[in-house]
Amino acid sequence: MKVDTRGVAVREAWWGRVGEARHLGLVAALALLAIVGLITKPDNFATASNLVSILSLAATIGVITVGMTFVIIGGGIDLSVGAIMALASVWATTLATQSYGPFVMAVCAILVGTGAGLVNGLLISYGRLVPFIATLAMLVAARGLAQRMSDRKTQLIQSGNTAIVELSTTRVLGIPLLVYIFALVVVLGWVLLNRTTFGRRTYAVGGNPEAARLAGINVRRHTMLLYALSGLCCGIAAILIMARTTTGSSTHGDLYELDAIAAVIIGGTLLTGGRGTIVGSILGLLIFTVITNLFILNGLNTSDQLIAKGLIIVVAVLLQRRNLKERAP
Repeated sequence: MKVDTRGVAVREAWWGRVGEARHLGLVAALALLAIVGLITKPDNFATASNLVSILSLAATIGVITVGMTFVIIGGGIDLSVGAIMALASVWATTLATQSYGPFVMAVCAILVGTGAGLVNGLLISYGRLVPFIATLAMLVAARGLAQRMSDRKTQLIQSGNTAIVELSTTRVLGIPLLVYIFALVVVLGWVLLNRTTFGRRTYAVGGNPEAARLAGINVRRHTMLLYALSGLCCGIAAILIMARTTTGSSTHGDLYELDAIAAVIIGGTLLTGGRGTIVGSILGLLIFTVITNLFILNGLNTSDQLIAKGLIIVVAVLLQRRNLKERAP
């Protein structure tokens, strides 16, 4: 069977131009929000402490967003990321785990997150469950297990494990270490998606699973690995939120899945899979984070913030549909 490589190249070049244009649009939106901040709160918005606050807030959700980008490009969805992060933070801050020191706490968070993601992947790939249902079940189960383990109490990081907390308090060039961890995850995610066979297979599986299977890709195994990768990101995010709050709690990550999905959509990733970029997702995340910061600085109601985010998501999805219609022959 002959493959029309010229047609594929043309489509990829077309999508690349659209992606670049979208990224410029997202940068312009960020610039506009910055102007709004400078006008409404000139003494507070442009300060170094506020910018660091924005980056620190974006770091935790940002790591989750990287994993979510892979899952959605691969044609799936993950509603359980916030609950998995909470479970990982609770498991890592139990007295039994803390007795082994900060390194074991970090490893525990990563293993718990990856393990929960792997369960999602197995249920979806080999159990043939719809991603929405499988991850919704994991959301409920993980949140419930976190509540049971912690007895609905906040677990403080003990004084002997301050190395975790220092990820938030220690600064290099004025920026907390957790922001550098976030940046490292973004870079590694970009390389994995754009410069490896795994990334190319992710696009193929999300774009057309049957064609990917016929091309020799083990679609089930790849889908399982995508959810395991999302769980891994949740484990890393759990470490970051433990550093920021000095606690492990079953309430951590509430609605983080919606923020991550929204950031991915705003960044231009198609909900149907097969198209998307890490850069776009991070720009979308920064837009949401800056909006949250502006609402806080101006003392606006949280409910108004949620309404604004909802409107942005609707507009982004409508623009996606319009672009797909224009692209269709």
